[in-house]
This record gives sequence, C-alpha cells and structure tokens, in this order.
Amino acid sequence: MKPATGATPLIALDAVALDTETTGLDTAKARIVQIGAIAISRGRILDGRQIEMLVDPEIAIPSASTRIHGITNAIVRNAPAFASAWTAVQAFVENGIIIGHAIGFDLSMLEREATRAGLSWKKPRSLCVRLLARLVQPGQTDLSLDAIAARLGIVIEDRHSALGDARAAAEIFVALLPKLQERGIRTLAEAERACMEQRAERETGHRAGWADPVSRPAPPSFRSVDPFAYRHRVGELMSSPPVVVVPSISVMDAIALMIARRISSLFVADPAEPGQPLDAYGIVTERDVMRLLASDSEQALATPVDGIASRPLASIREQAFAYRAVGRMDRLGIRHLAVRHEDGRLAGVVSARDLLKLRASAAINLDDTIEHAASPAEMAAAWAMLPGVADALIAEGIDARAIAEIVSEELCAMTRRAAILAEAEMAREGHGPPPCPFAVLVLGSGGRGESLLAADQDNAIVFAEGDPDGPVDRWFARLGEKIADLLDQSGVPYCKGGVMAKNALWRGSLGHWKERVADWIGRSRPQDLLNVDIFFDLRPVHGDLALGEALFAHAYELGHTRPDFAKLLGEQVAPGNPFTLFGGLQLEDGRIDLKLHGLFPVVAMARTLAIRHGIRARSTRERLEGLIGLDIGGDQDMTAMVSAHSVLLALLLAQQTRDLYAGLPVSNRVELVKLDKAQRTELKAALKALQPASDLVRDLMFG
Repeated sequence: MKPATGATPLIALDAVALDTETTGLDTAKARIVQIGAIAISRGRILDGRQIEMLVDPEIAIPSASTRIHGITNAIVRNAPAFASAWTAVQAFVENGIIIGHAIGFDLSMLEREATRAGLSWKKPRSLCVRLLARLVQPGQTDLSLDAIAARLGIVIEDRHSALGDARAAAEIFVALLPKLQERGIRTLAEAERACMEQRAERETGHRAGWADPVSRPAPPSFRSVDPFAYRHRVGELMSSPPVVVVPSISVMDAIALMIARRISSLFVADPAEPGQPLDAYGIVTERDVMRLLASDSEQALATPVDGIASRPLASIREQAFAYRAVGRMDRLGIRHLAVRHEDGRLAGVVSARDLLKLRASAAINLDDTIEHAASPAEMAAAWAMLPGVADALIAEGIDARAIAEIVSEELCAMTRRAAILAEAEMAREGHGPPPCPFAVLVLGSGGRGESLLAADQDNAIVFAEGDPDGPVDRWFARLGEKIADLLDQSGVPYCKGGVMAKNALWRGSLGHWKERVADWIGRSRPQDLLNVDIFFDLRPVHGDLALGEALFAHAYELGHTRPDFAKLLGEQVAPGNPFTLFGGLQLEDGRIDLKLHGLFPVVAMARTLAIRHGIRARSTRERLEGLIGLDIGGDQDMTAMVSAHSVLLALLLAQQTRDLYAGLPVSNRVELVKLDKAQRTELKAALKALQPASDLVRDLMFG
C-alpha cells in the first residue's frame, strides 16, 4: 500500500476505519479492551479485510463499562497484552489513513498504551468523520455516531463493539465522499485543512485529553525519479522505419530476415509497407516463433507467418514519453509496442531492449494505470501521483515545459479512459454502440501540452454525420455527460466555462463544426474569440483520430486565409502591467497572477502569429520556434519569450504542488515570499520579456 499524500483524492484513499473499546473515558487512566478495524479502498469497504482483537487491560473492567460494550474480565482473561495486539494491528493498517468517529479519543488511548508498553509511537495521518459530517451538515448539534448514521440512512450493527463501530465509521466516510466533493473538498489535504479550521470542536477534545483528530497538511518526503524516463520520447527510442512483410512468407524466411536485420519483430500486412493505419497490421516476434517451434518443430518453418501474427496491435504515440511505454509493456506483459503517428498510422516499433535502462529502474513513479482503470477511484489514484512526479522533476532540473507536457499526457489519458468507460456504460444501459465514427478532443492547455496541476475539463466531440439535436447528436450528448461526470469524480473538475462535450456548443458533426468555426472566424464576437483560443489547440485523444486531425487542419487553414481574423485575435493580446511605479511586483494577498501577466500574453501571441503565418503546431514553444524558423521576429525577442514561458511554468508548477499538499485552492497565482532572491530576479526578467507581446503581434502580423 503506497502512502497517501495531501494530493490524494479522498475517493482514492487506502484507509482503515478503527475503533477501540476501553475500561472508561478518562484517557489518563482507562485501558483498551478491544480494537477493531476494517479496510477502505478507493471508496469501497473491503469486507474481507477486517480485524478485531480483545486486549488484556491488566486492570479490572468497571461494571459500568461492561454494561456498554459487554466485555467482562473473564472474556479478556486469556487475551494478549496491548504490545502483542498492537503489532498485529500495525501490520493490518500499514500506510493507511486512520478514520474513525471522535478518533482523537482512540488515538490518545493508543498512544498512552504504547508508552506504557515501551513501544515507539508516531501519530498516524487521520480523519474524523465527526468533523467531516459537520462540514457537510452545518448547523447539526448532535454529532454522535448514531445521529450521523441515522441522517445518512446507515443502520449500525453491533453497536459498542470495536468492529461494529469501526464499520459504522467506514460507512459514514464512504457516504460523505460525494457530499464533500460537492463542497469542493476533494483531497486528503483539503479535508485536513477544513477539519483543522473547526477549532472549537478540536479544543473540546483537547480539554478532554484527546489527541488532535487531524494533522496539519504536510508535503511528502522527497522521492527521486529517473529523469531519463521523463525526458525522452518514444519516437527517439523506436526503430524506424518498421520492417513489414507480406502475410504469405514462411516462418523460416521471417527468421532469416530478423537475423539479417538484427531485429526481434516483424509487422505483417498486404501491401508490405509502413505508414498504413494500425489495423492493417499484425506483429510477429521472436517469442512467437520460439513458441511455434516448440509446439510443432517439423512443419513450423513452412507455416505462413500470418498464422502466428498477433492482432490487434498494442501501440503507443510517437510523442509519448518513455515512462508511458515502460508502464504499458509491464501492464500488458509484452516486449514490443507498435509506435503510431498522431493520425494513427504505423511509424515504428519500440522494444523492451530499447527501454532496458528504464525497465531496470525503480524510480518511474507514473505508469500505465490510467489506461486500464476500471473506475473513477482508480483513475483518481493514478492522477494523484502527478504532483509528486512534478515536484521531483523540478528538483532534477527538467525543463518545466516537458513537465507540463507530462501533465497534459496524463490529462489526455484521463479523458481517453473516461470516454472508454462512458462508451461501456452506454452499452450496458442499452444505448448501443456509437452511431457513427467520432473523436473525443481535448482543448486548451491540455491540447497544447501545457497543462498545469490546476487543470479542469476542456473537451469536445466531433462525429462523422448527424443533425443538431438529432438522434446521433443526442447519443453523443449522453456520452459527453458521462465523460464529464467520470472526469469530475476522478479529480478533473467540470469546466466552469462549460467547455465540455455534454454542452451543445462543444459537439457536432464534422460538417457542423466547419460551419461553426467559419462563423466564429467570420463574425469574431468577443465570445467567438474566446472559443477560438481554446479550439485552435485541440488534440484528438479517442476514437477516429483522423477525424479530429481533419477538423484541426481545416480550422487552421481557414484562420490562416483570413488576415482580418488574425488581426482581431492579436488585439486581444494585451498583458497587464505587473510592475509598480518603483519596479516592484503588483501583488494581491501576497501573490501575483502569472497567467494574467505572463502565460496568457505569450500563449495568445504565439497562437495568433502561428495561425496568421500557417504554422500548424500546437504548443507555444513549437509555434515560437516556427516563427523563428521563418525569420519572423527577431531571434533575440522570440528566444527570450521561449525562455520566459519556461520560467513561468516552473514557478507555477512549484507553487501548485505546495498548494496541493497544503490543501489550498490551486490557482495561477504565485506567492512571492516563497521565492528566493534568484527566483524573484528571474521572474521579473521573464515578465519584462513578455511586455512587448502585443506590439510584436501588431508588427509581425504581415511579415
């Protein structure tokens, strides 16, 4: 069980609900007579994982206490002492978060018993359902276990037994999860911070001698990563062009070809050429050949190679980072992955040998978990690993733009997986398969590959044909709703601006999308320009990817041919002045908004000029470098903007990881006091370099 961090969503927690029965309520004198615990994993109570132990208190149990829990001196006469019982309980709990009702009492009892027994004690990370219930049921005065359970419709069985009360606390916690999420309390750190703010309730416990039921959110201990896995892309490591053979050649000829080329796999297709859609190919590996020879050695060599080819291909994007290939091979138990271009055509192959250095490393914290997650909780658990990876990569000196691309990769994977789960849910509900080819698109920063840790949903759907509000459109409206709900439950919240495929403006047939884009470009109202900003960064992530790429290409070409449209876009690039009269930075509550004063101007400028000059790229860096390549703008100005963009991303990523672990709302505002002198100097230089953005757009619009 991996220890949770403050960024772990509550729905993804591995936790243990715990309760104790004691000889009394005075923590200074009482002793434990029973401990009960039950496991909770990713929003579900694990009935098969529970423990209940009697403990010899080594003092007489008062009759008043026996009347409550029914445990007598005779019952505990042969029970183990606390030291022995606690060893078993600790093994059961592992790294889980401790959950209970009025858990401060139980923690205090456990600490005092450990001290008496001469055992070391470290207060575990914990949550109290009494405090959590107050957050979602404000104004309620009765916060007893029975009252909270009754309000949530929970029937408590075996009341006043340690396991019975632990189970009740577990059921209350699970029932509170969606209610907490509705109130914006999604992560462990956010729950801890909200509970810490209930000072009166905590003070009452302190006066009674109880331990604090919750600890102040804290960052996790540093964990290193293998930077190679996050620095290099599959396209850099793959073998290309792929070797392709016709289906009719014999296994003997295939073996001879692999030996001659010193390769361990072949693709099979007719015609035998690369660059076709993936579904045209099968793959044969050296292991396939060895298995065939072991089963039928005499006739195997004459067998047509098509008979042992595996289909469909397991594949990965050419631009995916190497860590994703390692995780996918491990998950699927294979040694070769087909590599595909963005439009789904075969580009090459990557093998376990190519990734040998990475596969031997234990420091690849991200894997392929999202790609086979079966529920929002599993998706959330994978998504929660990102802040730690980002923090470690910043410490390793990895370019912040690469880190933002990794976050975007995971966001696109989340969207893709949500779409797959949504399709399956549609089928289970009797809505049938998709009525026509379609593509799910990620828009905005996710499409550009520049997502930060405050990402929300920006998605759309394009389908082959169908009228607005017709049967096909309504099918995709339901799909869009399910995608949005799954992402929200997984920790990627709904877009506040409504940029989601469940809304009619963000889905439609290819023909309807073309009309919509033409209208945006032709009329260019303020809202149209905002939509264009998001839309021109689109990236297809699921379904018929070529359909999404066709829409992207059409929109870019249309925008490129309308100089008046590009000019209107350029007029939106107006960075506010972040400096005070005396050269300081303008702050609000000690923070400066780096999106407003830095990211927005450079992103908008790069997008506008790329559209105007036909640079069909998505990322800000590629767009700026494309302009440099066309000798548009001075190299010094553009290079300074490329560097400034990286500086702002690095500062924002670092701030967002701190805020996530502290349970603070994640935003685009950086706390100046957290920056050292060198970082402040670097920030000022970056913001100064971006001040000419609007002038550059105007000057470079036509050459």
